Amino acid sequence: MSVAGAVPLVSGADVEAAAQLLDGVVRRTPLEHSRALAERVGGPVWLKCENLQRTGSFKIRGAYTRIARLTDAERARGVVAASAGNHAQGVALAARELGAAATVFMPETAPLPKVAATRGYGADARLGGATLTEALVSAVEFAQRTGSVFIHPFDHPDVIAGQGTVGLELIEQCPDVATVVVCTGGGGLVSGIAAAVKARRPDVRVVAVQAATAAALPASLAAGRPVPLTSMATMADGIAVAAPGDLTLAHVAGLVDEVRTVTEGDLSRALLFCLERAKLVVEPAGVAAVAALLAAPEAFAAPVVAVVSGGNIDPVLMMKVVQHGMAAAGRYLSLRVQVPDRPGSLAALLRELAGLSANVLSVEHERTTARLDLGEVEVGVHLETRGPDHEQEVLAALTLAGYAPRVD
Repeated sequence: MSVAGAVPLVSGADVEAAAQLLDGVVRRTPLEHSRALAERVGGPVWLKCENLQRTGSFKIRGAYTRIARLTDAERARGVVAASAGNHAQGVALAARELGAAATVFMPETAPLPKVAATRGYGADARLGGATLTEALVSAVEFAQRTGSVFIHPFDHPDVIAGQGTVGLELIEQCPDVATVVVCTGGGGLVSGIAAAVKARRPDVRVVAVQAATAAALPASLAAGRPVPLTSMATMADGIAVAAPGDLTLAHVAGLVDEVRTVTEGDLSRALLFCLERAKLVVEPAGVAAVAALLAAPEAFAAPVVAVVSGGNIDPVLMMKVVQHGMAAAGRYLSLRVQVPDRPGSLAALLRELAGLSANVLSVEHERTTARLDLGEVEVGVHLETRGPDHEQEVLAALTLAGYAPRVD
């Protein structure tokens, strides 16, 4: 069942009007060429760097457009929103610049830097509930109780039009683009970008990318209506949305050419790639488009523009994701090796590893496990390697030396 045409879609003219409203308010973010991605795809690849936008993500575009179009009386009542972080900051800054009081409900799991930034922009940030869905319920109840205007994170024409200005910019910056790849949660960004791009270049392919463990679009598209996920588990909190809205689902059905998913490993590798090769700090949600390109470069016709949607990442999470990304890229290797329980055995093993140029990060020495025979100890070794080929070289050399390494 198709939902295209069920509700009026945002037009290219709507996005053009939003662009005029946002002129001088948002940054025209740069389009950076990625040679490393281009080599994989086989043609030019550009990164649209919304991680360098005000508040660190594209969300200010939609939030400002929505709040600016309220009446004076509506703004006087204040605005309320729910967000895991980026929409919160966008609403907070937009409300401050437009003279409206802002209250934002955030889940208890929201990254602390995002909470602090939201408060820094002047909003009343309230933590409560384990998920964004619970925060949304609280925000709607607050709006009904106080008369504040609820600013939806994605399912409103003004929000979609504002987000669509990203599409206008990238078309102007890369007029010959063939494919636009967009990270997607509730669908506001990809809806707006698709509306803008298709109005000017109907031939351009627009691809939405979701985290595989928080991908609500495939089932919703199949059913022809928003179908909420029963559970989500992803590091990409910014796109962990249980269901699209009626409006965004209609846009995706009518304007988006394909929906793809990426794994947690894909996201980790892409975040590490952006740090190392593009010199960009990107949050897991913001790197989903890059993850899709790395996972299946042959699936995208060049020139490609991948939207890097946000850079608001908790430093603690960044450390974990970088480690996970290095492991996923074959640059961390954890081994367990049984050696004789006598002086010099551990030193001999470490010498063997040193000769293979494997950097030892940590060593564990265990004597009390049922796997061991009398007179044996088990050594757990965490190594930094140069990649999958080096990992295989290490395993083969240890085996040749008489060890029986087991990947942990």
